[in-house]
Amino acid sequence: MRPRTRKLLLVLHVGVSVGWLGAVVASLAVGLLGLLATDATLVRGAYLILEPVGWSTLVPFSVASLLTGLVQSLAGTWGLARHYWVVFKLLMNVLATAILLLYMRTLGTLAASAADPDTGPAGLRTASPVLHAAGAIGLLVVALVLSVYKPRGLTGYGRRLQSRHTAPVETT
Repeated sequence: MRPRTRKLLLVLHVGVSVGWLGAVVASLAVGLLGLLATDATLVRGAYLILEPVGWSTLVPFSVASLLTGLVQSLAGTWGLARHYWVVFKLLMNVLATAILLLYMRTLGTLAASAADPDTGPAGLRTASPVLHAAGAIGLLVVALVLSVYKPRGLTGYGRRLQSRHTAPVETT
């Protein structure tokens, strides 16, 4: 891959990944507002907004991060399965995206409850959005650390590739 294309892919991947982290932090703030607010209107509003924020920012950023990461690893020098840190990042991203997609049903249920005038604020308060957002932040920070520090450790596949490219040359 040409350096200019590689850099563009890296910028795209970092951009959407940072966007995902920012959207999760914003969701954490809204979840905390819903959990801690004393005003019933604020509690309702918090739970009404979490679902559209999820579909409009969290899901697109998570999927874009997964796709750009895959393209970056497959077309780049690190490879998809050569280094453990790349494999761990991929697994974390797939897991986080899958959990998010499943969790969107819960956010839909919370939004439906918040839209129901018969549901009081006490029936809406839940730590679930806060816990999920905090877990996602933790996971995304680990992925960030792996990206920056790139810990050593080749997979079996990576070791085989490396040994093929660095095989000693016999001289006579």
